[in-house]
Amino acid sequence: MVGILTGYADADPEGTAHLAALQEALDRRGWTDGRNVRIEYRRTVGNADRAALQAAELLELKPDVILTTGGTALVSVLRLTRSVPVVFVTDTDPVALGLVSSLARPGGNATGFISFSADIASKWLQLLKEISPGLTRVAVLKSSNPQATVTLPVIEGAAPGLGLRSVAIDIGNSADIERSVSEATGEPNTGLLVLAGATALGHRELIVGLAARHRLPAMYSNVAFPRAGGLMSYGVDRRERMVQAAGYVDRILRGEKPANLPVQTPTVFELVLNVRTARMLDLALPPHLLALASELIE
Repeated sequence: MVGILTGYADADPEGTAHLAALQEALDRRGWTDGRNVRIEYRRTVGNADRAALQAAELLELKPDVILTTGGTALVSVLRLTRSVPVVFVTDTDPVALGLVSSLARPGGNATGFISFSADIASKWLQLLKEISPGLTRVAVLKSSNPQATVTLPVIEGAAPGLGLRSVAIDIGNSADIERSVSEATGEPNTGLLVLAGATALGHRELIVGLAARHRLPAMYSNVAFPRAGGLMSYGVDRRERMVQAAGYVDRILRGEKPANLPVQTPTVFELVLNVRTARMLDLALPPHLLALASELIE
């Protein structure tokens, strides 16, 4: 049995596509739900209390392996078991959080795929500054996702070198988000940087709409945001990460141990630009960024 604990909401189109890609990849490796494997899904929707309950529920089903998406799901599972194999797809650093011994030799019951690197945090700021050179302040919207623990120090360290001051703002429900974005407009020359997490992803239409209303240039770590009308994103191909994770699930089901499967870090990042939104904000997209972009949304 394969348990899947994910931060995606049930009706989220991106989550639906990614989980479908995972199941297709398992099918190609000979694991078909209802035929020779049982797949059980549980959803955290970024809520730590819900994640703990859902993780416990999955473990009661005696899974052969659990796949987690998102830092909240991963931490919740590993708080409850250090024996059941876990494959993760996460935006956080499992070494920094003490979840694995090292990337090359995880050493415990968990391994998987990271969608984040320290370099990417400074790249977010650099790209945002290139598109909006007048920025002097960046409001960093973050939820309780463990990614922030690792990401924020990198952002805070990189900001001064780009002539920026970073301010971290916690978000939770929709009222928090509206208040946070309104606060961000309190100073001129402010942009937004929205960190990964189920809370932000689930409220992406609201966040993108508020950024447009307040005319704030914004960088996102997930392509779902520019596809919903946000200005830009820079990150990994998350669908491909799920396909890769299926390979580790397959290997574990066939007898390999997570301790011997290295944690995979990203090597390729994709820049997605929403040209229509840039025009609305009166931002001129530099030619070299247009050439660099893997996707231009008109």
